[in-house]
Amino acid sequence: MKISELKAGSAQGTISGEITNVDEPREVLTKYGKKTRVANATLQDDSGSVTLSLWGDDIDKIANGDKVSIENGWVSEYKGNLQVSPGKYGKMTVTKA
Repeated sequence: MKISELKAGSAQGTISGEITNVDEPREVLTKYGKKTRVANATLQDDSGSVTLSLWGDDIDKIANGDKVSIENGWVSEYKGNLQVSPGKYGKMTVTKA
């Protein structure tokens, strides 16, 4: 599936692209009161780009230039922008640059 075909509020098939930017992680509280890290990255393919939300250990798995594939990821909208995440049931595969 191409990034330009993503729609908010649904699980998607497989989305693949290249990481072009990784923001610094920040610490947040989960709804259960535990601290965890979250960071945004930009995932780009030939049709466009989307924010990739990374939580916990997934943050350390990627760097600029890496190829990433998200299977059964979740797409949501935040402040008018689409975001994709592996979510609870998805799988992220990283091929190092």
